[in-house]
Amino acid sequence: MEQYHERQTIYQRLAQVAEETLRQALKEQHVAVIALEHRVKTEASLAGKLELKGAKYHTLNDVTDILGMRVVTFYSADVDKVAAIVNETFQVDWANSVDKRKLHRLDSFGYNSLHYICRLPKTVFEDPDMPLVNELPFEIQMRTALQHVWSTLDHDTAYKGDVNIPREYRRQFNRLAGMLELVDEEFSRLRNVLTDYRRQMLALEASGRLDEVDLNGDTFRRYLEMRPFDRLNQRIASINQAELYPVPMMPFLRVLLKLGFETLGDVNRLIEEHSDDAYRLAISKLGATDIDILSENIGIQNLCYVYVLKRGGGPAELCQIFDWLNGYDSRNLALAKDLYEHARKLTFMQ
Repeated sequence: MEQYHERQTIYQRLAQVAEETLRQALKEQHVAVIALEHRVKTEASLAGKLELKGAKYHTLNDVTDILGMRVVTFYSADVDKVAAIVNETFQVDWANSVDKRKLHRLDSFGYNSLHYICRLPKTVFEDPDMPLVNELPFEIQMRTALQHVWSTLDHDTAYKGDVNIPREYRRQFNRLAGMLELVDEEFSRLRNVLTDYRRQMLALEASGRLDEVDLNGDTFRRYLEMRPFDRLNQRIASINQAELYPVPMMPFLRVLLKLGFETLGDVNRLIEEHSDDAYRLAISKLGATDIDILSENIGIQNLCYVYVLKRGGGPAELCQIFDWLNGYDSRNLALAKDLYEHARKLTFMQ
């Protein structure tokens, strides 16, 4: 305990440097974590541990978790990524480190952390006035969010101390732990599936086989990065030499899906087959005005209007587009009727 008091400043400095170093290493490797935290054991906590297990400790250096760090990840696969980064960043004492994930006990889910005992190498940090900072061991626990939540709940609920939990209730805890372990694994599996799917979609987009690319949030966002509506926007802006200002285009994904579009190929054909009529509709609305500022969604707006009109839609169907974009408003029908009056004189409506 005397050593503990003498080294308080060193442990606090070690905690600061170790956490900042690991946080920076994770950032450089683009590994996102839910939490990265540390604690230095309190005097009461250390005293309790020494009373229980004092026989195995000869010096304070034998107590490897006076400084403890915890990294909580989103996915189980990320635990191994963090472990690799810890191994590259610090000196790992493999003899005293333990992978509790290999215990395979029914009740071990919440305690399936990966525990590394580490030291701070001089290549990372060195202070001649504080040489012990490179000699003192510290523990890093790595676990998933679900493991972390379960261990907290299990400890709070099942280990209140003075009453033994009946076997029936412990069995229920173990069943829940098994369910959470399956959920943890399924999240990781699903992330891998989605990552593969995105790669496939990107490859199809790059190859130009847009009919094989499903229309969804990810693919439409990347499609918009190609700025496919720019040419039509510029044509419409030239009617009044108008300025175009940027606005979000993602709201039109809902409209396209409601209209029955299923792939990026469908969207591409919308542009190829209906741009001329969309331009004519824009002329009928803007030609007699002096509007000189237009939003960049002007092209896709008119394409959607034309698509509906050429399939026999009237004011009611046009009103739906306004509702999908802006929410229900009693004025939307009046806007739709005015738009329909402009369109009904055009050749594509004849």
